[in-house]
Amino acid sequence: MTHPNHPLQLIWGLTLWAIWFVAVYGGLSVACAATDWQRESPLSLNNALLLLATVATVLLLLWLMKRCWRARHPAAGHRRFIAVVSAALYAASALATIAVAVPIMLLPPCV
Repeated sequence: MTHPNHPLQLIWGLTLWAIWFVAVYGGLSVACAATDWQRESPLSLNNALLLLATVATVLLLLWLMKRCWRARHPAAGHRRFIAVVSAALYAASALATIAVAVPIMLLPPCV
């Protein structure tokens, strides 16, 4: 990972969210096509894997947010702006991950 004040921090949060989103929905589609016996169970292997991927992604995003938030120093000038905005984008990405994952966990995975 880059330094918490590096401009690439501005795109990492939403990039990680997008990777999680594509992997979860792509993986869910493949799993639903490959397995027939888990279609009605909300406590299926599909949901367990989705939960694991979601928890790992949210924890990573929150750790990166904390790292950027700690890097904000008033004397850092424009680097402080990058750290604060990056922390906010990591937080937004973590919330978006949770907001998308909750319906996936509560509804049957394969329709």
